[in-house]
Amino acid sequence: METTAAEQKYNFEVVRWFTVATVIYFVVGTFIGVYIAAELAWPFLNFDNPYITFGRLRPLHTNAVIFAFGGCVLLGTAYYSVQRTCGVRLWSDKLAWFTFWGWNLIIVLAVITLPMGFTQAKEYAELEWPIDILIAVVWLAFTFNFVMTLANRKTSHIYVSNWFYLGMMVMITYLHVVNSLAIPVELFRSYSIFSSVQDAMIQWWWGHNAVGFYLTAGFLGIMYYFVPKQADRPIFSYRLSVLHFWALMFGYVWLGSHHLQYTALPDWTGSLGAAISFAMIVPSWGGAVNGMMTLSGAWDKLRTDYVLRFLIMSLAFYAMSTFEGPVMSLKVVNALSHYTDWTIGHVHSGALGWVGLIGAGAVYHLLTRLWNAEIYSVKLVNLHFWLATIGIAIYTIAMWISGIMQGLMWRDYDEFGTLTYTFAESVAAMHPYYVLRAAGGFIYSVGGLIMLYNVVMTIRQASGEPRASVATAQA
Repeated sequence: METTAAEQKYNFEVVRWFTVATVIYFVVGTFIGVYIAAELAWPFLNFDNPYITFGRLRPLHTNAVIFAFGGCVLLGTAYYSVQRTCGVRLWSDKLAWFTFWGWNLIIVLAVITLPMGFTQAKEYAELEWPIDILIAVVWLAFTFNFVMTLANRKTSHIYVSNWFYLGMMVMITYLHVVNSLAIPVELFRSYSIFSSVQDAMIQWWWGHNAVGFYLTAGFLGIMYYFVPKQADRPIFSYRLSVLHFWALMFGYVWLGSHHLQYTALPDWTGSLGAAISFAMIVPSWGGAVNGMMTLSGAWDKLRTDYVLRFLIMSLAFYAMSTFEGPVMSLKVVNALSHYTDWTIGHVHSGALGWVGLIGAGAVYHLLTRLWNAEIYSVKLVNLHFWLATIGIAIYTIAMWISGIMQGLMWRDYDEFGTLTYTFAESVAAMHPYYVLRAAGGFIYSVGGLIMLYNVVMTIRQASGEPRASVATAQA
């Protein structure tokens, strides 16, 4: 394929590799998720093999979708958009390739160690200390390359998407380092330097902020670049985007304690986390509205632009998740929802709906521009959209019903003051909803396979000389 002027000016090759890796990890991560969901519905599927039990595969699933899929789409889109918004090539091509291969090495190490049972048993931070050090090194290389590219920019200001990426980079650096502080005792065994309730507090300071800054701020960086580009319209309100950024940066860091309501954590910390969680609805909805209103006067584009559908639907799920989470953090609701499948439904409405859909939309947007070709099948993009949307709906609704039923059964007492239901009875009552969850996840995963096929076929048809009209229009 011929090299265009844009490719000579920018480093698009590393973005191509990140894009392809994103789609592959999307398929693998969702497949593992479907399998472990099926294990909960039909436990015999672990075949008494310790390496494929739910306890071993569940952290592999979360790491695959968050750090493999999510990481590759974040690094790839950050490297792409920072070049386009700054009008300069990446500061260091070598550092860019180091981050690509380093990040994928981390993923390979996760695939090896987690099924073997090497884990710190910390939510979203299961990987052991040697891998944690590698994560920090690769992440700092990514951050430094991004910052130096910004420093060399030809524009007078820094576009808002870059601020969101920067916020993610800075916050995740010190969150990861502090939470991962440990005393190594073996090559893949360590003990946290924190103990008891302090360890729990630090863990959820990290755990919720991994959601807040990695899966929210980073993906808002994607939103603020790709929604206006795909819609071919300026962002609805630049001032609102700046307000959204600063409110998110200063507010999100306080929320982690709402995961520890009714525990040994001091009561006031849980109350503070819940209060600020509820206040965060305002900037979150402001960002969602800002993205959606970018289509003001051009809503007709959704009739024909299926890529834009992914981006706008993701904002709907972002708005819903950032309302549901604060409501669940309130003590009166948390007393019912905590430790139930309602939490699982909430997490996946955000992960599949917000992160998954906007990630897919970004991939489709990049596909035509990175390979100078039209998408192989627009109909398959549309099919993927509806499979994803239907799959999310089945999954989350099943978990909402299941979770509320669990909470009610667990705290129901008879006239003698004893529990009405045994725990085994509550598990049996969940079975049909676990089957529905597996079905919803399967439908969503099939959409990912369709995207992989569409991406591969688009790249194959772009292997020849790019068509002048496409190359000119999208250079």
